Amino acid sequence: MKQLALGISPPSRPTLENFVPGANGELLARLREFRAGKFADVILYLWGEAGSGKSHLLQACTGLHAVDDVEKLNEASQIELFNAINEAKLCGGKVLVAGNAPPAQLPLREDLKSRLAWGLVYQVKPLTDGERAEFLRAEAGRRGMRVAEEIIDYLLTHVRRDLSTLGEILDELDRASLEKQRQITLPLVRDVLKDIEA
Repeated sequence: MKQLALGISPPSRPTLENFVPGANGELLARLREFRAGKFADVILYLWGEAGSGKSHLLQACTGLHAVDDVEKLNEASQIELFNAINEAKLCGGKVLVAGNAPPAQLPLREDLKSRLAWGLVYQVKPLTDGERAEFLRAEAGRRGMRVAEEIIDYLLTHVRRDLSTLGEILDELDRASLEKQRQITLPLVRDVLKDIEA
């Protein structure tokens, strides 16, 4: 008889507290101050490679005007963001923007690139493998899962290593382990990864 897994361990909502900081401690401190209105800058711009955590940070800062993937904005959206930054400067608002490169290197209107560089600009530094392993241990513990170090090492060498992908894989491993009534072993991990890729 097959046991059905219930979604009893929902993914955690992105917050500044559950962001794995790695080398981004100063950035997290500035984001907390920015969100609380503790300094005069109206814009904070984050940039970094895919999977570095920019989207997590934007989602964690609810209440701010936030724009992700700024490099993908069309002309009308660029004008809208330019106007939002100007309005924030006049009215005391805050704008949080993220992209894949520093402002000067973005494929955007020159006036918008200039505005994005007005305030603080931070590179979101990617996590080390050790920090990713720490995330996997913590997330497995939060879900009540026992995951051996060899599993963590295997995942870090065989799958995309951004935290959202790693979290989704843990969800699938948890589900498969419950449904098949099996411990989480390397053969189970390989089966789950095959199913995900299929």
